[in-house]
Amino acid sequence: VFQGRILARRFLGQETRYEVEVKTPYRHRFPLVAREYLWVPNTCGCPPLREGGEYLLMARRHVNYERTLNRILLQDDGYARPWTPREDRLVREAARHC
Repeated sequence: VFQGRILARRFLGQETRYEVEVKTPYRHRFPLVAREYLWVPNTCGCPPLREGGEYLLMARRHVNYERTLNRILLQDDGYARPWTPREDRLVREAARHC
């Protein structure tokens, strides 16, 4: 779970790749750097992430069977909401209990 700002969007094959500036990592099981690529397995614009927007994102790490692909994946049922101070407060409170 992290707060990120969408810098760019690019369609690659049947997937969408977002360049994201990681602003605040809340809970992560793998290291995040200041800029990451976030992959969405479709090109329909779901979830609707706009360039320049800040979002609270819950994504997972995807490593393929051969271990040649390691990326951050936001699945169709993933969590992506516009970031607000309220969202920040809710995530911080939940992190204390989880």
